[in-house]
Amino acid sequence: MYDVIVIGARCAGSPTAMLFAQQGYRVLLLEKARFPQDTLSSHYLHMQGVALLNRWGLLEKVRDTGCTPITRESYEAPGVRIDGFSLPIDGLTTTYAPRRYVLDPLLAEGAVAAGVEFREGCAVNDLVWEDDRVVGVRYTTPGGAEATDRARLVVGADGMRSTVARKVGAPKVVEHTRATCVYYSYWAGVPSIFELYERPGRWVAAIPTNDDLKLIMTYFPQGEYNEIRKAVEPAYLEAVRTTAPDLYERMQGGERAEQMYGTGHQENFFRKAYGPGWVLVGDAVTHKDSITARGITEAWVQAQSLTDIIGDGLHDDAVLRRALRRYESNLDNEALSQYQGALNVAELKPEGRTEMLRKLVGHQEQIDRYFSTLSGAISIDDFYNDELLTLLDQS
Repeated sequence: MYDVIVIGARCAGSPTAMLFAQQGYRVLLLEKARFPQDTLSSHYLHMQGVALLNRWGLLEKVRDTGCTPITRESYEAPGVRIDGFSLPIDGLTTTYAPRRYVLDPLLAEGAVAAGVEFREGCAVNDLVWEDDRVVGVRYTTPGGAEATDRARLVVGADGMRSTVARKVGAPKVVEHTRATCVYYSYWAGVPSIFELYERPGRWVAAIPTNDDLKLIMTYFPQGEYNEIRKAVEPAYLEAVRTTAPDLYERMQGGERAEQMYGTGHQENFFRKAYGPGWVLVGDAVTHKDSITARGITEAWVQAQSLTDIIGDGLHDDAVLRRALRRYESNLDNEALSQYQGALNVAELKPEGRTEMLRKLVGHQEQIDRYFSTLSGAISIDDFYNDELLTLLDQS
């Protein structure tokens, strides 16, 4: 009998398991894959996420992988270019974009070091119920045997297509149609900082990552997906050429180091977050367009929030119910603004945004504060302070 069983050991699951174990709970962590294994991801860590990694004692391990540090960001759209970076959190001034086959095993190792029992290659098939409450899971072991384990709380950290969410019938309480499709690859020999480019109907990002490679991503309207997927590489290169011509020129001196990756299945939703004996974290509870690269950071914020709120109250029914209700309320308050922000960017209509950003040119403090809204260093409400509103009115 475990206190907590966590399903999924990637960016949401391993930290959740680790944090519960650090509170003294007996935790089982199940993962279908065998690490190291890559997965589709923009894999950028915003400053808020870097601060959590540091708090958990895992930031040095990411640095030790040789992942290129990121200390500067640029955004370019019709009629405007701004350069700057997020304000620090906890004195940290550097972000990273580690590959997932590097990051995910590090997170799982952190969980194991905290005392979590970690089992790879285990596919969860069903949940165990008693008196309308989830009390465990049934899964297939790497050897093909069927196994059952029980727990006080089952955590679904198993992604956008969460088995846990499906088995408990967690409804989508907020949902929007797909906005974009994305294709990307990794390039060698392309000098780049963290660069973002936008034109009507197109978005391009260049992000330094491991092995001195650059992740170069292109976003297209969802309505173009069926055409783009028929000839991905030409569409990808043309998008960079027309949206980020300077970046495209630098790419001519480098080479694509890996295959093309991508998807047109970027769902936008919030699910009901909890029920008797179960709770969802990460992409299982809320998923949005990856264009703002907030998925990993928000999964970590949720893991910290959930475990802090439950604290030592896991085995008290009334305390646990209140804690899960508060966790869901925090999601509504904190994640919803980032969700709406991602949907706004995913419209690929930069006009309103660029009009405001043009007024920030020459005001570096305000530019850095704008980048800080994306990184989680300040909220959108804090960004629109009296000084900024006066500047916008005067321009």
